[in-house]
Amino acid sequence: MPPPQPSWGHPQHGGFAPHGGFAPPPHPVMPPRRRSAGPVLALVLGGVVVLGLGAVGVFAATLNSKVKDTGYSSYTTYSPTYAPTRATTTAPPTRTSSTRTQSTQPTPVGPKAVYKLADHPVFATNIGANDFASCPLPTMEYSPAGEQRFLAAALPCIEKAWQPALKAANLPYQPAELQVFTGTTQTPCGSRQANTTAMFCKGVIYWPGGFYASEQNGLRHPGVYLGQLSHEYGHHLQWLTGMLRAADQAQYDAGGFDSPKGLELNRRLELQATCLGGMTLAPFSHKNVIPLDVVNTGLRDASQRGDYNRTRDHGSAPNNERWVMHGHKQNNIKACNTWSASPADVS
Repeated sequence: MPPPQPSWGHPQHGGFAPHGGFAPPPHPVMPPRRRSAGPVLALVLGGVVVLGLGAVGVFAATLNSKVKDTGYSSYTTYSPTYAPTRATTTAPPTRTSSTRTQSTQPTPVGPKAVYKLADHPVFATNIGANDFASCPLPTMEYSPAGEQRFLAAALPCIEKAWQPALKAANLPYQPAELQVFTGTTQTPCGSRQANTTAMFCKGVIYWPGGFYASEQNGLRHPGVYLGQLSHEYGHHLQWLTGMLRAADQAQYDAGGFDSPKGLELNRRLELQATCLGGMTLAPFSHKNVIPLDVVNTGLRDASQRGDYNRTRDHGSAPNNERWVMHGHKQNNIKACNTWSASPADVS
């Protein structure tokens, strides 16, 4: 008899119809190299400033109005910064015949996004997604409400993996928000319909209720949802680090999103999110946090995403497979430096 299904899993595992002529590898994906559950050491980026989960973001202005939804992700170039905590003390005034003086302490400087790409200092830190002990997920029910419960339970586990790493790298941190919607919803990036894929915009992952369960493949498996959520969180990491805004500026300088150079930059951006998604899935396969089949399904689904017959803005399916597996196996931020990769590796 086959082993029993996990209580939150799905009782059937459908096949994977290839996208763009790509078929997934037949062998299972082995667990990646483990990372320590202890604190990650900060290297070259300066002192660590601990920020609470409730830190309030103040958002910078966007640079390029040509950014648009181009597939199964979208985003804006807003990056979070934080109003520093002022530590000002006023001494009793010293009276003279004509002046009044007061002493103040310097205002501390908190973490800031760095608007660079291939030379972003985060790549020198060797940070990765940290292990966590458990991630209790509910039974997967393929309805907007059921998807909301599953994704809302998975997202805090992803935050546990990445929050220590961003703090260690002295980069801004704030949790990603999740909004599962039906019909049409309004976002800072414009309106969004539920018959399209998930999208990231200004710190929020907008999830179309029911869309993935009704895709052309008709594949219903919790791994697909976890893999897609990890990709969108990859865009959140790009937003926090400042690479999203830097990429937008580079596209603007190259003549716009739809210029040949702009499309190449967008492929580098999307393939990096895919690579970061592979890193995000690494802690889930450690210590039996969740069944390995769920992680493998998420990786295989990411391996089949790409340009399809669209504009060449997301990269080929084979390159999506290479980057998601590279990130998953290495679990090191420098493995996801798509900005320094050869053109063939981001085609």
